[in-house]
Amino acid sequence: MNVAVIGGTRGLGKWIAGFLKGEGFRVIITGRDRVTGENVSKELGVEYCPDNVRAARDSDIVIISVPIENTLDVIREVAPIMRRGSLLVDVTSVKEEPARLMEELAPEGVDVLPTHPMFGPRIRSLAGQVVVLTPLRRSKWVDRAVSFLKGHGARVLVTSPVKHDRMMSVVQVLTHFAYISIALTIRDLSVDVRESRRFASPIYNLMLDTIARIVSQNPYLAYSIQVYNRYGEDVRKAFVGAVERLEDLLRHGERDDFVRWMSFAAKGLDDVEASLGRSDKAIFALNKELDVLKDSIGKEVGLRHIYSGNVHVGVLESVDPDFVVLRVGKRRVRLKVSNIQVLSREELWDWKVKNLPRRCYDISAMFPEGCDPKVIKGVIEGLDGIVKASVVDIYKGDQIPSGMVSVTFRFEVIDQGVYDKVKGLLEGFGAVIR
Repeated sequence: MNVAVIGGTRGLGKWIAGFLKGEGFRVIITGRDRVTGENVSKELGVEYCPDNVRAARDSDIVIISVPIENTLDVIREVAPIMRRGSLLVDVTSVKEEPARLMEELAPEGVDVLPTHPMFGPRIRSLAGQVVVLTPLRRSKWVDRAVSFLKGHGARVLVTSPVKHDRMMSVVQVLTHFAYISIALTIRDLSVDVRESRRFASPIYNLMLDTIARIVSQNPYLAYSIQVYNRYGEDVRKAFVGAVERLEDLLRHGERDDFVRWMSFAAKGLDDVEASLGRSDKAIFALNKELDVLKDSIGKEVGLRHIYSGNVHVGVLESVDPDFVVLRVGKRRVRLKVSNIQVLSREELWDWKVKNLPRRCYDISAMFPEGCDPKVIKGVIEGLDGIVKASVVDIYKGDQIPSGMVSVTFRFEVIDQGVYDKVKGLLEGFGAVIR
């Protein structure tokens, strides 16, 4: 199936192109800069086309992933030339106008699916991610999209463009506006943020991390989210009004009114206990991984960089709240704690099996004739460090004492020291090594 990602050379469009390529689709990306487009096409293993219309004309699915301010123009450019039976998608952060225009301009027989992925290009998979679909009518393409997304673990929400934009005025417009305002205030006060973290509760650190995540994103996108959502101005006015109201109460020492308004605000957040539970879990998770790292000093660990996906395996030498030092062979690797994920025992083993060279050994041993070599092989495979094992020979010749049988096992390992484990296991069974 052919998919054209309009604007697939950067940001979310690039992520979508790479993801769909990995799913077996034939992907064409477009972008205004030819050099960037050709470089990205080589990086992802997809095709590059400098012409939106040409890319869209022969595609089964066209996904528009361009800045909000350019979305309507691109819809006008590609929607009319879509072929019957195809699907037109946009992934912008506002939905009312794009949905209306796509429905208006798409030829008969072309389905339209306004979509809003609630994530950015830093994610590693769709699992657990929210994707909002706002179709104006149901179709086979909508059902296929829902099935595809859920099949990859995404949380799919189907709603109307109007409800989407109203919700995004709070979920995005309000939260971004508030977080950017806090970040500006911290800067205006010349606060040493790193120093402030030393005095802080876990919630403060979690809040700072969330704010940093927002303000480090594309500022042009943040601006567009504020101005292109038609409910945004009312939401910002309400926020400023709430701030001014609280400031007025504090300035005039109106304690009872402040308490009343704060209690009133808490009731508006629905299930406060559930929110406390989720935030407690987030704090626990942050502290737990640091505890795991501290307990692993002097031991072999695997650390995955959460953005690059690179895995570093070595002996953990030191840990502090900000950095870990890993000895990998003869070199030392220093990694930020915030950027790594500790591999589980199973994940570390899987990485070793896929990435490290293996050694193959044969070992022969004599057992009582009634033994079951398959059972013994299964026990060998259960040893730590065994990649796989097999029975390669069963022998009852003149050299073997009466009532005994010689069994040869072949096993693959990564660490040659595992051979002694296998030998010790067989001897523990009463076997005589040949």
